[in-house]
Amino acid sequence: MMNVESLKTGQMTGTDAEACAYLMTVSLTQPMDSDWTEIYLNVAGKTYSRHKQGGLPEDIRVESLRDDQVRDLDRLKAWLYRQRTTIRLERDRADRRERKEADMAEKEALQPVLFEF
Repeated sequence: MMNVESLKTGQMTGTDAEACAYLMTVSLTQPMDSDWTEIYLNVAGKTYSRHKQGGLPEDIRVESLRDDQVRDLDRLKAWLYRQRTTIRLERDRADRRERKEADMAEKEALQPVLFEF
């Protein structure tokens, strides 16, 4: 759904669910400051309500973000999207390279050797 919205605006970014998953794993590895904690709680609340998992408790729910927090979240989503597309392109290149090498090896195996040196 967010990718369809991104197509309308012209800027492809990561989704709220991706940002939520990334921030959850980051929070397990290192402490986050209050801004990133609010961003995480905001995105988690949106993600949970979108996937019908129930809502966050009222005492930790964050309904809105400040402008600087929105910019940080947008930068994170853009970075996540770039990482995802870069990895996908690298995998595609590696697959094509492997297929090409396999085809060349098969051709060499089928082609008779005319001269032995």
